[in-house]
Amino acid sequence: MTTDSPRSQFIAHVRETDCQARQSLESHLHGVGRLSSDFADKFGLSMHGLLIGMLHDLGKYSTEFQRYILSATGLLNQDEDDEYVDAKGLKGKIDHSSSGAQFVWKALSSQSNQGQFAGQVLALCMASHHSGLVDCLSFSEKFPVFDNFSRRMSKTDQATHLTEVCRNADPELMQEVQALLNNPELINALWSWRNRLARSAPGQDAQSKILSPALNQQIGLLVRALFSCLIDADRIDTADFEHPRQAISRPKGEYRVWDVLIERLESHLAALPSDKPVDASKLDINELRRNISAHCLEAASRSTGIYTLSVPTGGGKTLASLRFALHHARQHNLDRIIYVIPFTSIIDQNAQVVRHILEPTGEPIGSVVLEHHSNLTPEQQSWRSKMLSESWDAPVVYTTTVQLLETLFSGGTRGARRMHQLARSVLVFDEVQTLPINCVHLFNNAMNFLADHCRTTVVLCTATQPLLDKVDLNKGAVRLKPDSELMPNVRGLFDSLKRVEVVNLRKPGGWGQSEVIDLAFAQVDTAGSCLVIVNTKKAAQALYELCKARPDIQAFHLSTSMCPAHRKERLKEVIQRLSSEPPRPTLCISTQLIEAGVDVDFGTVIRYAAGLDSIAQAAGRCNRNGKRATGFVYVLNPQPEDENLTRLPDIEKGREIGLDVLNDYQANPEYFDYNPIGPEVMKLYYERYFFARTKEMSYTISRQDLGRDDTLLNLLSLNNLAVEDYKRAHRQVPPLHLRQSFMTAGKAFKAIDTPTQGVIVPYGSAGRELVNDLCAAYQPEKEFDLLRQAQQYSVNIFTMLFDELARGKAIREIRAGTGIFHLVDTRYYHEEFGLSDKPNGDIEVLYA
Repeated sequence: MTTDSPRSQFIAHVRETDCQARQSLESHLHGVGRLSSDFADKFGLSMHGLLIGMLHDLGKYSTEFQRYILSATGLLNQDEDDEYVDAKGLKGKIDHSSSGAQFVWKALSSQSNQGQFAGQVLALCMASHHSGLVDCLSFSEKFPVFDNFSRRMSKTDQATHLTEVCRNADPELMQEVQALLNNPELINALWSWRNRLARSAPGQDAQSKILSPALNQQIGLLVRALFSCLIDADRIDTADFEHPRQAISRPKGEYRVWDVLIERLESHLAALPSDKPVDASKLDINELRRNISAHCLEAASRSTGIYTLSVPTGGGKTLASLRFALHHARQHNLDRIIYVIPFTSIIDQNAQVVRHILEPTGEPIGSVVLEHHSNLTPEQQSWRSKMLSESWDAPVVYTTTVQLLETLFSGGTRGARRMHQLARSVLVFDEVQTLPINCVHLFNNAMNFLADHCRTTVVLCTATQPLLDKVDLNKGAVRLKPDSELMPNVRGLFDSLKRVEVVNLRKPGGWGQSEVIDLAFAQVDTAGSCLVIVNTKKAAQALYELCKARPDIQAFHLSTSMCPAHRKERLKEVIQRLSSEPPRPTLCISTQLIEAGVDVDFGTVIRYAAGLDSIAQAAGRCNRNGKRATGFVYVLNPQPEDENLTRLPDIEKGREIGLDVLNDYQANPEYFDYNPIGPEVMKLYYERYFFARTKEMSYTISRQDLGRDDTLLNLLSLNNLAVEDYKRAHRQVPPLHLRQSFMTAGKAFKAIDTPTQGVIVPYGSAGRELVNDLCAAYQPEKEFDLLRQAQQYSVNIFTMLFDELARGKAIREIRAGTGIFHLVDTRYYHEEFGLSDKPNGDIEVLYA
């Protein structure tokens, strides 16, 4: 709040719900500085966080900005005040982020080469705090490469009001700023960071390290880490002023101590059944899971770094990895545990299991376990709804691979604000083999940055380890710890947990759909249950329709066209049938969403041909609990017209290489220890898979998307093409330490090849009620909770379907400007197949 001093009359924000409530600029700058300093302390850069926090909005001390904000909020009257301006016309046109950046750049760049580096890092953060990190070198098809950073730093005083804002700024604040600028550690600490990165970068000598893409990407990650501290601090301080009640309930990093959460987990593990199977010939799966868990507990005392956890499906990775993470976090005084999972279907199940353990009855829901996996709130949204974005302020976070990659590489500010939360954490990547192939080098460099320099431990967790440490070192390979594998005898573990036989039933011309269903019916008749996994939604729907020929067999359909609440309901029915005594005949037709992390146990699995990693994951849904002597997984090839993979290149390439490796296995099974999905086979599969796709690992960008052929790795590291173009145009190299095109790269980055938009669907009475509440909600605190609930009732759809539904007026924004859409024509949501491009049944009138 303001005081009566003249300086306090400069306004940073005006509360939307109460236009008489003003946040003074002095208060905002100090508040952001304190928060940013606390966040940056994780990187040993607390004074740098403080400095950029106190200067990021320095430009708001200009008369131009003050007239704008007073006019925009109605505190200046158009008819009565001479200083009134057209705020609507000026929105986004008043530069208040350059002056603070210019101030620091001028103070530091003149001191030394090291000062130029520090000045550029700090100035970039402040100049970018509304747009996302800006390009150092910019280019387009129409304009040659130019030095965008120097252009920004040389903007005229008339444009940035630097002289005026320095005169108007609070003297005590500016004295504190000057003291920081005079401290030699301000420059030395950032230069030391750069040198540490260089010493740990791949390469044979100092020269190659300097030229390494891996090193230069990590220097860019250092900028992004500090930028993250500023963005999160700015958003939090602003949100807490606008919504004071929200500020009171914010955890601010104060959680249940690790000892309490460890005691809850250990009590749960001690209570698990230890009965041995009556039939001695059957696998004692419980004993094997206890052994795996015990090894994870023993490994928790190891130093921070990058580890692998290689456990066959069904080995209890969820709780074993949690046991490692909790004890490891306590051992090293880490801040949080972040589970990164490829599919929302796995999050649904795993988060529920962990919440049941760590949030017992009486504990507030969400006090320990936070789920964040929604794209309901895109980057292009109102300032108000941006405040609802999660900042991962929780001890245990469940998120998706997409969200994690956007935190590290996307443009704008929404994802970047969370990056600092990755420091001093345990990152558990479940089913890491699903990492997009084009992100391999970017991902590897980011993990090395966090593990080597930010006290972060990374656990690469899967039954089928990709060879992320075997790719091109110069571009970025994961640096595993010398004792990186948490399991002492991986081969022995796979032998012990072998519960299935993989049977290759491919045939010339492929299997017709009716033949596939006949085989599935036969398996239900003999084994009691069968799971059929296909690669496309279209194939799944076609097979499911054929299941109606046997009304005596209960059939289920699963795909990502169904919202999570819908899928969970169907999975619950499936699990209940499979768990009953005796199990009831059950047939399930699913896309690949079920094959990673979903705890189901079928008598038989039929898998359409795919990569060996997918086949191995599918095998984990068969005889999962060792109730049978042997389960069978049948690999089929569908007829070509029944499955088109041209729009699924990852699956198509995986299938091609997987089938080649299976042929090698059949020719010499003894060489592969008679296990077609064992460690030796998987190693050969990934060697061929990575070799075949080496050129894709740097995230190639086409001329159509960028104006020229390039890679995201290059844009975020050396930026060689831009540098060479600059040299040709200016006959010298760019006069910059950092030459990355951050904003261009951020716009080009897509965590998935085809971006999707979330649509809330009115599934069931709870879904309909949620939609009605969202359409009626105007209080941000209420909307925040509703959007969390809406994650369970949203379907992510591709742009083509989104546009089609929009043209047919089947979807609508919950309120204009929110960017959050819901389905208003219920005919487009099918009780069996989920969201469809075709209507069915009668329309139901919803709240609109």
